[in-house]
Order: sequence, then C-alpha cells, then structure tokens
Amino acid sequence: MVMRKLLGILLVLTVFNSCHTSSKTKSVKNEKYRPTYHFTPKAGWMNDPNGMIFLDGTYHLFFQHNPDSTVWGPMHWGHATSTDLIHWEEQPIALFPDSLGTIFSGSAVIDKDNTAGFGKDALVAIFTHHNHKIENQKTGLHQYQSIAYSLDKGKSWTKYEGNPVLPNPGIWDFRDPKVMWHAESKQWVMTLATKQSITFYGSRNLKEWVKLSEFGNEVGAHGGVWECPDLLRFSTPDGEKWVLLVSINPGGPNTGSATQYFVGEFDGKTFTSNQHDIRWMDYGPDNYAGVTFSNTGDRHILMGWMSNWEYANTVPASTWRSGMTIARTLHLQQVNNDWYLVSIPITGTGSVEEIGDATLENGSLDLSKYIKGSNGAFELSFVVDQVAPFNIILGNEKGDELVLGFDQSNQQYYVDRSKSGNTNFNSAFIHRTVSPRISDHKTISYRLLVDHNSVEIFADGGISNLSNLFFVEQPFDVLNLKSLHPVGIKDLKVKIIK
Repeated sequence: MVMRKLLGILLVLTVFNSCHTSSKTKSVKNEKYRPTYHFTPKAGWMNDPNGMIFLDGTYHLFFQHNPDSTVWGPMHWGHATSTDLIHWEEQPIALFPDSLGTIFSGSAVIDKDNTAGFGKDALVAIFTHHNHKIENQKTGLHQYQSIAYSLDKGKSWTKYEGNPVLPNPGIWDFRDPKVMWHAESKQWVMTLATKQSITFYGSRNLKEWVKLSEFGNEVGAHGGVWECPDLLRFSTPDGEKWVLLVSINPGGPNTGSATQYFVGEFDGKTFTSNQHDIRWMDYGPDNYAGVTFSNTGDRHILMGWMSNWEYANTVPASTWRSGMTIARTLHLQQVNNDWYLVSIPITGTGSVEEIGDATLENGSLDLSKYIKGSNGAFELSFVVDQVAPFNIILGNEKGDELVLGFDQSNQQYYVDRSKSGNTNFNSAFIHRTVSPRISDHKTISYRLLVDHNSVEIFADGGISNLSNLFFVEQPFDVLNLKSLHPVGIKDLKVKIIK
C-alpha cells in the first residue's frame, strides 16, 4: 500500500464494529470536479485499487479508503461493483481496521479447490495489516500479511483467526501482496513489495508461506520505494512472456509516482529479465498503483489510482478526493525485437460521430460541435498519415485551456496544463508532461479520453500513454485540432461517454 506525503497527518487506529458507507446528499453529477465515467467514492478519501476480481459477470473493485476524511488516514477496504467497468455502484465497506492494524493494499482470489479450507469457491482477500502503534516504536515490524474470506461473493467478510499469515522478517516496507495460482508448480504465488525489491512467496493453502526468490537489485528505477507489484503471463509469437509491474514513489518520469514494468520469464520460483532500460506503463503523473483483476482468464484488465503522492492530499476537492483511471486491457507488442506493454482503454458504449477523413493545411479543424452537451466527457480518436507535429486545444468560455499533441523535434507526446484552471494548489503539480514516442510505424494513431477533470492519452495503439489531472470549474466545450504542416487525418471519431 502506498503512503507518502502525508503532510503531518496524525494517524489514530480506529476500530469499527458496524458497517459504514458514506451516502450522497446531492447528485454527484453536480459536484465540482466530479468525473462522469471514472470511479470516485461518494465521499471521503480514496487511493490504491485493491482486491480486484471478476465473479459471475460482476467486476469487484476494492480500494484504499478513509470514509471520514478527504485526506489519507486510517485505511479501510472500500468496495464498488460494475458489470461494464464504466458504471460503478458503491457497496458497504468490506474490511475495517482492527487490533492488528489498518487495512493496507492487497489482492483477492477465488479458492476454487478449497485449499485454505474456508469453503469451495471462497473469495479470499490477501492484504497488508499496518500497525501504527508498532510503527511508532520504530521496530520495523509494523507491516505483515493477513487474509480474510467471503462465502457470499464479497458481501461480507471474516478475517482469519490465525492472522498474520506472513509475519514481517524485519523489513520496514513489507506490503501489497498480489496473489495468483501457478498451475505448473501447483501453488499460490505471492508477489510482494519489499523496500526497493520484489520478493516472491509460495503457498499450498494461502495460510503458510515460504520465500521463493527476490528480484530488483540493480535493475529498473530506484528513485523511491517499490510498491503494488503484479505478475502477469502473456502468450506471444516468441512463446510465453511474463511482465512484472512495479509502482515506484517518488522517481516517476514526470515527477513523483509512476509504474514501471519488466518483461521476462517466471518458472514458478524465480523471475528473470534481460531488460536493461527503464520502461513505464504510463508516463503521465496521474496513474499509480495499478494492478489487474483476478479471474479474467487470459485477459489482463488494469485500473490505477488517478493521482500522485506529490500532491494527492492537496488537489481541489469537495466531499471526496481521488478517482480511478479508466480500465485498460494490457498486451505485449514487439518494437525492434523488444517487447513493450501496451494499454487499450475500455470505454463501453456511447454515441459515436464518425467524421471520417480530413486534411490540415496550415490551419485548424474545429470539432467543438461534436462535443456539445458532453459535459466534458468524451473520446477523440484519429490517425495522422505521417509522423508530423499536431496540437489539440481544449477550451471553455472562462479562458481555460489544455493543449495536447505531438512534438516532432523531440519525438514526444505532451500535455500542457499550465492554463487549465486551478494549477497553483501545489508546486509539484507540473505544467507540462511528456511521453517518448516508442513506435516505429510511419503513421501516428491517437486516442484521447477526456472526463471533466482528467485526460488519458493512448498513442500508437497504447504503447505511449499519458494520464493527467486538471481542475477547471467549467467543462471544456471547445475542441480544435491544429497543425502547421500539411497532414492527412483519417478515421476521425468523437464519442460522447455517459
């Protein structure tokens, strides 16, 4: 679980004995900065996605939650469900702090073979207990792994009486268990963040764990602590590949928090990688702690926390603070004999305007009429017939402006949010964010998701990505596509997302 930049918050261990869910007092659609199709809690603070799992046609999103404040505090597992990954219904809180500590990040699995003895098809959550009382004693043993189980598809939970199932071996940062079943070795494998490395553990029953191996020394980015790992298997024309996701804070490419990844091999015990460069799943400053849903077969669906620990506690908010990124499927793509992770957003249904092809010759294309009535929630996609610079300008009648595009001289995609409403709430909220162009294609594909106060870019099929927050009091209703060079635009589409 992530916990950085707490701004001197005094943490008090609170034990709850009844279910509590904050309720809306007014329509969330009328709240300033509230997105349309990204998940946000009805009230209170939210950060990391946790325990995400697909069960009987429903996606379950658990998340780090402080229901009683809009800043980070005593962590619970909030809970929301969806059938399409776009429309979410918040459920009662799933896990509350207890005598062992607050409930930090983790994962959930379906125990189909009843290996833990809780019952066939029991839903088992594996999470980090964080004991602030021990932390105050500076013993370094304040984080350990525990489990809970549900026999009613996540509606109610029972914590295992033998917790913790994995005591702390003496590591200050010892958290965020992501568990999967590895059929070849016939065991559960836990991928755990341990300071600036990842440690793998194995278990036959989810209760007794043995150390398998470590990964991370002298590879990847080490500007901050490693957190929220995830180990994924992919099939490729070159055979099976494994990808290890590792979030890091600080040390991201556009300040603060970000998620790096490693492409390699896993044999049930050890993860190895010959990758020498640092690769980022999303170069934007506002996509962190992303992990994938369990029980989705060969499909890897990821959601991340849409914020950054450099300013997460101070972003403009009202009754709630923080949202999740759009869900995205993950794939591998080969570029110049190397394999790269690509992200394809899941946006559901909506009214689509297929504009077709156009030519930009030292001018602009006004697309404002296509986003009329969107309340700042829409998708724009197109293909540029050559690798050439272009700008997209979003605006409103208040004079707010967000500028995005491709900088050919530096081979970078960028977002300039210097004039996008409230930008002065924190000095770490950098104004220009960039992502390198990785693709070797002779054209540029570009997909842009806007949702009232956020923008997510998926360029070149999702190999170069940029997720950014911005804070305007009035949604953007002006949309212009510009280029100073003659370029052809193909497959131009605008979709209103509701």
